[in-house]
Amino acid sequence: MGRKTTGGGKRRAGVVLVVDDEPDLLAVIGEIVAARGYQVETAADGKEALERLERGRFDLILSDVRMPGMDGPAFYQALEERRPELVGRVVFMTGNILTEDTADFFAATGAPCLRKPFGTEDLERVFEQVLAPAPA
Repeated sequence: MGRKTTGGGKRRAGVVLVVDDEPDLLAVIGEIVAARGYQVETAADGKEALERLERGRFDLILSDVRMPGMDGPAFYQALEERRPELVGRVVFMTGNILTEDTADFFAATGAPCLRKPFGTEDLERVFEQVLAPAPA
């Protein structure tokens, strides 16, 4: 079940949805993001993530690629159909070697991907890239 976490550090504008089927990893990534000052919500798979996206506003979506049920690419495709304005805010996370299908998916969509394990610097770079204000 998803939860909300608010970091104790410097408050930043932004709500981040973290999607991963591994509860321990989901908790750790959520805590790292919250410690950076972002509000965090979590989801255990793509289906739960879509439900959360129907009820809230998110500035960044960090999603695992391989999950049972609705995996990352299926989640992305559903997001394109239901909330196309959010696809540019999705960053995938994977600990697996990319299969040809996954590599083709990333090439076709241009979606960024963080390789697990990643550090806080990698997350910070993603935040800057995705959450940076558009040039005026």
